[in-house]
Amino acid sequence: MLCVGVAVLDEIFRVESFPAPHVKTRAREFMAITGGNAANAAIAIARLGGRVVFAGPFGGPAGADMIGDRILAGLAREGIDVSNCRRIDGPMSSISAISIDARGERAIVNYRDDRLAAARPDDPAALVADVDIVLADNRFPEFVLEVCAAARAKGLRIVLDADQPTRHTHALLTLCSHVVFSTEGLAATGASDDLAAGLRAVRRHTGSFLAVTNGGRDMLWLEDDAVRRLASFRVEAVDTLGAGDVFHGAFALALAEGREEAAAMRFAAAAAALKCTRFGGITGAPTRAEVEALLAGA
Repeated sequence: MLCVGVAVLDEIFRVESFPAPHVKTRAREFMAITGGNAANAAIAIARLGGRVVFAGPFGGPAGADMIGDRILAGLAREGIDVSNCRRIDGPMSSISAISIDARGERAIVNYRDDRLAAARPDDPAALVADVDIVLADNRFPEFVLEVCAAARAKGLRIVLDADQPTRHTHALLTLCSHVVFSTEGLAATGASDDLAAGLRAVRRHTGSFLAVTNGGRDMLWLEDDAVRRLASFRVEAVDTLGAGDVFHGAFALALAEGREEAAAMRFAAAAAALKCTRFGGITGAPTRAEVEALLAGA
């Protein structure tokens, strides 16, 4: 499997509540970990037993951009192949400061250098030559678009994590076989706050499988013209950071293993729910045994 898109160094602060303006707040816990949509999805896939390659732009060179060095080392420790990542001399890799309150909700401040957004892959066809499925986010659309086009030309399935709109959204919608929106991404793309109406609006532009995650509420997807629902697993949420990324990674893996879309979504929903029960962003991604146990007991 290939995951392509953004990787970030997440600095996570656990607080009782988000600070008011001009007020200092002491964190109860702190950690610095790998983050970013596609990178988190890659970690989730690796934890679930999948073989995964990550590709995306980083600052550089190695040694000068210590943030990028740290992110890449973290991915490699998870058993992820990072040999196809591109280092861009000059910019710094992406970093986020994340506060998580006692309810598990989060507030995020992110830095991302525009020079990374302009990067292109060296050889998109080579990236997809030996993979079965591609998972892409849309945070670096110029980079991702070329990889998705190469994957489409090869006849591969492509899962798009459409969590935010970009000027390339419609191009990606036509390239990708499966599109899973966040509520915010769907509202912006489908021009409606009603999730079912938003999915139907997007259907006019693509024949892709379309779905939307909705936090702890029901997930929706289109089957022909009918809107289907999947109830989420009820858990006590401690930290929702990375849950959507775990969902996307688990969904793509389940498809690669031959599951139908509905079964793949249920598998992914179980993985995402388990992640929410653990503090620490993507460090809380579950193993396959844990996911299968939750599914068996549901």
